[in-house]
Amino acid sequence: MKSTLTQKTPSLNISHLQLKQQGTPLLSLNEEVKGGEVLTIMGPSGSGKSTLLNWLVGMLPSDFTATGELYLNGQDITNTASHLRHIGLLYQDPLLFPHLTVAGNIAFAMPKGDKQTRRDEISEALNQVGLAGMEKRCPQHLSGGQQARVALLRVLLSKPKAILLDEPFSKLDSQLRQETRQLVFEQIQRYSLPAVMVTHDQSDAIAAQGKVITLDTLSLNEVAS
Repeated sequence: MKSTLTQKTPSLNISHLQLKQQGTPLLSLNEEVKGGEVLTIMGPSGSGKSTLLNWLVGMLPSDFTATGELYLNGQDITNTASHLRHIGLLYQDPLLFPHLTVAGNIAFAMPKGDKQTRRDEISEALNQVGLAGMEKRCPQHLSGGQQARVALLRVLLSKPKAILLDEPFSKLDSQLRQETRQLVFEQIQRYSLPAVMVTHDQSDAIAAQGKVITLDTLSLNEVAS
């Protein structure tokens, strides 16, 4: 039987995690991220940023091992299958299906339910991010910023309980980066989602207004702090 932690507000709790690559210590982490907060992870290539995200979603490559527990809203999901964790992931590329409309892309990830209710929810969400009336548009006819917003809505309307951001703004120009970043962080707060962001950009970390951990300076002793 899975154990639980006392839970009052949404949270993602990374408890005494130690990741190793072929027996060599890679990173150590002991953090709690509350709903609406963003924990930023920075560090050079090979420091373990992507591996951490893989562990969080339950897809750790075979040459890595991990000890520690992961709790989502008080529930131990350390050994829960990836598709049952209810953790959304926003990538640097929108990864929209070209053969589906904007509405079709968003609906693809949504829980099953009444079709009209789902359509109404999609229309309301598009309106909230400045994409009103674009339900039937094809993704390839959207700007980069518009595609990023559709990708965000696809994650949010899948009803995740936490969200991971994997360099989500790195391919946007400066102005779009600021606008999209602000929108993403606003939505994280609106939905009260615990969030973990991996980025190389210091401005992303500053904008997130949360704790920042730089993996290349992370000591294994921090797990005990």
